[in-house]
Amino acid sequence: MVLKKFFSRPKLIGGLLVIIALVGYAGFRKFRSGAEVTRYVLAAVERGTLVVSITGSGQVAVSNQVDLKSKVAGTIISVDVANGQEVKAGKLVAQLDAREALQAVRDAEVNLESAELALQKLKQPTDALTLLQAQNALSQAKVSREQAANDLAKSYEDGYTAVTNALLALPPVVTGIKEMLFSSTIERTQWNIDWYANQVYGWDGRVKVYRDDLYNLYQNLQKETDALLSRYQITARTADTAALEQLILDSYSNAKSTGDLVKSADRFLDFIKDLMTQHEVRQPAILATHQASLDTYTASANTHIASLLAITRTISNTKDQLAGSERTIAEKTEQLAKLNAGVDALDLRTQELAVKQKLNARRDAREKLADYTVRAPFDGLIARVDAKRGDQASAATTLATLITRQKLAEISFNEVDVAKIKIGQAATLTFDAVPGLALTGKVAEIDAVGTVSQGVVTYTVKVAFDTLDERVKPGMTVSAAVIIDSKAGVLLAPVSAIKSDNEENYVEVVTDRAAGNPGGSGGVELASLPERVRITTGLANDEFSEITGGLAEGTLVVARTIAPLPAANQTSQRSLFSVPGGGRGGITGGGGGLRSGAR
Repeated sequence: MVLKKFFSRPKLIGGLLVIIALVGYAGFRKFRSGAEVTRYVLAAVERGTLVVSITGSGQVAVSNQVDLKSKVAGTIISVDVANGQEVKAGKLVAQLDAREALQAVRDAEVNLESAELALQKLKQPTDALTLLQAQNALSQAKVSREQAANDLAKSYEDGYTAVTNALLALPPVVTGIKEMLFSSTIERTQWNIDWYANQVYGWDGRVKVYRDDLYNLYQNLQKETDALLSRYQITARTADTAALEQLILDSYSNAKSTGDLVKSADRFLDFIKDLMTQHEVRQPAILATHQASLDTYTASANTHIASLLAITRTISNTKDQLAGSERTIAEKTEQLAKLNAGVDALDLRTQELAVKQKLNARRDAREKLADYTVRAPFDGLIARVDAKRGDQASAATTLATLITRQKLAEISFNEVDVAKIKIGQAATLTFDAVPGLALTGKVAEIDAVGTVSQGVVTYTVKVAFDTLDERVKPGMTVSAAVIIDSKAGVLLAPVSAIKSDNEENYVEVVTDRAAGNPGGSGGVELASLPERVRITTGLANDEFSEITGGLAEGTLVVARTIAPLPAANQTSQRSLFSVPGGGRGGITGGGGGLRSGAR
């Protein structure tokens, strides 16, 4: 019950706790002064520039390197660079023999000029002479058509006359053969053709075949001739050209049939005569008479066949000439109409396309010619020359190697660090081969795909040099510190002074500086314990952290606590006091590590 009453009085409890604390502290001071001393390394919170960087190492490389190769095969006629020579973009490196390519360019230029002249001529208005020539050509075509029409009419006239002459001469031939072979002048009881056949039938039965063929030809010709005579009687000389042409063709066919009949009769009698001669039988005198008549018939038939054939061909040729004249008139009429109407849009477009084609051909020829010249694609340095005059170059031959004067540092970073690097960030470069040299640069390129080696992923970052130094050569080892962030004019405190408690940051602030005197780096003895102050932080590196709240400029904080010393050593160390990093010119930091910025 007494304890319950005691704990129900908070003011009494608080007073007792203060008394206990004072007594304890006094005892602690007494014990401490008699036994050991805790010392503190202090630092002042000051304004300065905070720099955060990531470091890595790699090799020096050039920003660009290219093997200059010929695009065509040929003989090298000149090499215009030397090892180590500086060149500008477009500088001639080597020249190949290009005589054939030059000829192709000249031919293309001539063809283009010809096409352009044709286009220019096409665009010009039609002159009076051209119009007159077109009119004269049309008139001449009409004259030719009229002449062909007259010739065709005369051909029909001549054809009708030839038909008349044939029909006057050839039917009597048919009649003469009828009286010669199909009458009974040799023996009254049988036709002459049968008498002839019977004389030799015992010697050669083929005579019957000759006799039957001759008879059939006669019968057919007789019918054909009768029909032709009937058509001729109803066809006047002034009939239409189709009827006249058909009459002429039928007459020509009849003349050939008459000739075939005469030929068949002559062959029949020759067969009879040959068999009688072979068997030494006396030939009747009428046989010779009949053969003489057949010779006359043959001449007559051949004459009219030739005449009618000539007329038939003349009509066909004249009709072709007339049709050609009609086509020529149509063509000349169209040409004259085009001349009067001016240039045709399609003709103009066609010629314009022809000019464009010739332009493309000339451009292609010039590009081909350019392939025989090897030039530097960019400003740089000739690192190596691999060809000389007189060498034979192929399409893959390397003539020289060109590198840029601009150098790069190719630095490897792990996957954690590379995620913080961006193109354009500044960097500081140092070189093992050139002690004391530090150059600046900027991040120019970051690998999109990493390289995995033994389970470790690395990325190559290329840093372009801001300035050149001839002592730096490609392949040298280089270290780079890429500045990923920086802030100027911010409050800075040593990273070692910042502590954490329950995810809150704090520092120990010195409230009683009179307790100690300035001294060496061994720290100071404080008259009272440091006070814990909560703070907020921002950007940080391995050495310093940005203070965004909780401290003022000039505040002394505990950067490091030094273990207590034995009592024997206290007298000589009692006056030591140290504030490292207290310069007023600003605090900067960097290096190979990175702390989280915000706390």
